[in-house]
Amino acid sequence: MAGRFEIHRTGDESYRLRLTDAEGNTVAVSPTFRSLPMLRDGIKAMRENAATAIVVDLRQ
Repeated sequence: MAGRFEIHRTGDESYRLRLTDAEGNTVAVSPTFRSLPMLRDGIKAMRENAATAIVVDLRQ
């Protein structure tokens, strides 16, 4: 089973996105979106960018 994007309502017309792995562990939590169309754009951007993202190790 693949991970999933979960949409949560955080207030009147405010939403937050949670990305979980196959076991249900939270991988990422988004900032608050003011509308569902904006949240859907956020999902689209995560899907497009995660596949080609560069890993940067910022440990000192």
